Amino acid sequence: QVQLVESGGDLVQSGGSLRLSCIFSGGDFNDMRMGWYRQAPGQQRDAIATIIPRGNVWYDDSVKGRFTISRDNDKNMAYLQMNNLKSDDTAVYWCNAYDLRIMKNYYGRGTQVTVSS
Repeated sequence: QVQLVESGGDLVQSGGSLRLSCIFSGGDFNDMRMGWYRQAPGQQRDAIATIIPRGNVWYDDSVKGRFTISRDNDKNMAYLQMNNLKSDDTAVYWCNAYDLRIMKNYYGRGTQVTVSS
């Protein structure tokens, strides 16, 4: 079955950068819209960026201009480059794969990002 494993979460100072990675396995990566979600303490989990197989991207306004989502279809990897991090970016970040054929979501276990002010 589909498995997603995130890495790259860390403690970083405000204004710093991090790169999250997601390894996909157990399915056809080229059928997946890949995305990143996050959940801050006391808040719901929300999508912040998505990328479809041919490369079209979407960003939530809260990260637009600071975060960049990308994917490597040969390596079955998705990435989230996060620049100019703010304390409001502190959250657990999840990698998401949405199977475009059967309309099913998959999530990894999450990785913690903490931004100190």
